Amino acid sequence: MATQTLLNGVNVNQLVETIGAIKDQPGIAKFQFRAKNHWVEGGYSKTTIQSFYGGGQEDTSRTKPFVLEGDEPPVLLGENRAPNAVETVLHALASCLSVGFVYNAAARDIHVEKLEMKMEGNLDLHGFLGLSENIRPGYENIQLTYKVKSDAPDEKINELCEYVQKTSPVLDMLRNPVSVSINMDRFWEKNLM
Repeated sequence: MATQTLLNGVNVNQLVETIGAIKDQPGIAKFQFRAKNHWVEGGYSKTTIQSFYGGGQEDTSRTKPFVLEGDEPPVLLGENRAPNAVETVLHALASCLSVGFVYNAAARDIHVEKLEMKMEGNLDLHGFLGLSENIRPGYENIQLTYKVKSDAPDEKINELCEYVQKTSPVLDMLRNPVSVSINMDRFWEKNLM
């Protein structure tokens, strides 16, 4: 039986095997993630996430869906039941960069004792409210600061940080336009007369 090498909570052997498998069979790198949103009331909605396609097959490892909630603060007519959508984007970015940082650190034999990120995103509601065509509705900018505790030299940590930025899916989506197609269906009630 092969010994598992764990570094930063990452099974390095499995990581190396996964990379090797993708090199040998490039088709297994294609993934499709899915989500379904249900509006509840006001600014409050719930998104369920469960199934996805990856590794050449439909995944069945999730026996229950994850539920993500979204709302607005009272100043934006919500009830603070959950973070709003643009705050969730900050979470998605931090989560993606954290995974990339820790996994790539493990692959490079870098021990990470602690990793934190501070983020701020600035936006102007004039765009969202349709009050100005010159102001975009989304973030104007996002500032993110890493805080890392590791015994690795600064040079290696800086190289790792640069590499993670180049390979982060969420950072890529924020920095580059992504094709989004939107279709609209209506709910139809049957006339039961």
